[in-house]
Amino acid sequence: MHPGGALLAASIAAGTAPMPIETYLAYAAAALAITVVPGPTVTLIIANSLTHGSAAGWKNILGTQLGLGVMIVLLAIGLSWIVGEMAVVFDWLRLAGAAYLIWLGIRLVRNPPGLEAGGTPAPPRGGFVPQGLLVILTNPKVLVVFGAFIPQFVDPNRGTIGQVLLLGATFMVIATITDGAYAVVFGKARGAISRARMRLVGRISGLFLIGGGAWLALTRAK
Repeated sequence: MHPGGALLAASIAAGTAPMPIETYLAYAAAALAITVVPGPTVTLIIANSLTHGSAAGWKNILGTQLGLGVMIVLLAIGLSWIVGEMAVVFDWLRLAGAAYLIWLGIRLVRNPPGLEAGGTPAPPRGGFVPQGLLVILTNPKVLVVFGAFIPQFVDPNRGTIGQVLLLGATFMVIATITDGAYAVVFGKARGAISRARMRLVGRISGLFLIGGGAWLALTRAK
C-alpha cells in the first residue's frame, strides 16, 4: 500500500471527526503550492530523471515518501518538542545533506554521461530509494514546515493524532503527484535529447544538484 494510503487508513481507524470541507480544501491548495516549488528533493529528482530516466526519479520519490511518513509520525507524537530539543542536531543534518547534494553535483559535472552507448553514470551506491530518503531526512526545513504548517489546520477538539495523519497522508499524495510530474517531464526530455548533448545535460544536472545543496546549506530553519 502507498504510504499515504496507510496513513489515511490509520487516521480513519483513529476515529477522527469529519474535517470541514473548506478547511481541507484550503489545506490541499496550500500543500500544492508548497510541493510545486523546487527544493533539494525536487532538484534531486530532476537531476536523476535527466541523467538516468524517469524510473530513477520515481525511485527517489519512493524514498522521499518513506521519509515524509517518518516525519508525519514524529509530528503526530509531538514534533514541536522534538524540534526544540534537537535544533543543533537538525542544523548538522542540514549541512550534511547540503554537502551530499553538492558532492553528487560536482561528481556529475566532472564526469557527465559519455557519448558512447551505455555512457550513463552508474546509479548511486545503495540505489535511488535510499538516496531520496537520505535527502529528505537531512532537510530539517521540511520538519519545521510540517511543525508550523499542518498544526494550523488541526482542530484540537476533533482528535489531534487522526487529523495529523489525515493531513499528512494528503500532503504525501500531493507530493507524489507533483514530484512524479517532474520525473516524467524531465525523463521524457532526456529521451528527446541526442546522445551528442548528453554530456551537457549531465553537467546541467550536476549544477542543479550543486544549486540545491547550496540552497539547503544557506537556508536556516527558524
